[in-house]
Amino acid sequence: MTLEITGKNIDITPAIRERFEFKFNKLEKLQVPLIKKHIMISKEPNKLFKIEASIGIAGGQLVASAEHEDLFGAITDLYQKLDRQLKKQAHKPNSRRASHSEKPAQAEAEDTAEYDDEVEFDEA
Repeated sequence: MTLEITGKNIDITPAIRERFEFKFNKLEKLQVPLIKKHIMISKEPNKLFKIEASIGIAGGQLVASAEHEDLFGAITDLYQKLDRQLKKQAHKPNSRRASHSEKPAQAEAEDTAEYDDEVEFDEA
């Protein structure tokens, strides 16, 4: 999928586009498919660069923003935030909460199976 970059009060140079493509290629190594990638870069009046990213993934959407005096510093901050969110999303099925939520349901099913075998009715 292509990377969509929008600039507000700033021109998107090939160097900026290349840096974003490099960072997003690193994010794709986490084995989470990135469906739609949109980035908005703006230069604020207080000489800060503000970058907002929205990435569509299977099962949701990741949103992150970063502000920095240096444009490439803001790109690095944004990458770190997105990396953290993607790692959390990738490891979510293996988390402790997910593994413990299945055990009580299995234990309950085993308990009902034991009672079904032991119950005998006398018809008198």
